[in-house]
Amino acid sequence: MTMGKIIFYEDRNFGGRSYECMSDCAELTSYLSRCHSCRVESGCFMVYDRSNYMGNQYFVRRGEYSDYSRMGMSDCFRSCRMIPMHRGSFRMRIYERENFGGQMMEMMDDCDSIMDRYRMSDCQSCSVMDGHWLMYEQPHYRGRMMYMRPGEYRSFRDMGYSNMRFMSMRRIMDSC
Repeated sequence: MTMGKIIFYEDRNFGGRSYECMSDCAELTSYLSRCHSCRVESGCFMVYDRSNYMGNQYFVRRGEYSDYSRMGMSDCFRSCRMIPMHRGSFRMRIYERENFGGQMMEMMDDCDSIMDRYRMSDCQSCSVMDGHWLMYEQPHYRGRMMYMRPGEYRSFRDMGYSNMRFMSMRRIMDSC
């Protein structure tokens, strides 16, 4: 498996001190006083504007990200999570209600609108069996996003997403 590498910079436009990261980091401010830009040299990552993988999150792949505020972040980068490359099938079950209640649909590919495809007006829990996914608050992969790795997610509200509805989902298939 190819290792990922992301470099964080204190200032916008890759200025100031830097910190290289090749794995998950729950608290970037342990290494830098602030993180306002980043460069992804390899791999794919989720970057977060709060510690411990919380708050607004943004998917980054190989490239340069010169200003955190252009990415919809309310504050500088505070944590990051490396997304491992997945080869094989993708499978996720989405549920209309918390604790796997209500209507259930199983997905194996991208869905640009759960309302159009499944006639579901809401998704409040899910179970990811295979692969890594991004869930978006609006149809057609727009709005805020949430990274979902294999596991059970019984309540998005309990995870801090009480005011968010997920309306589209996409597999992370990038050759990170």
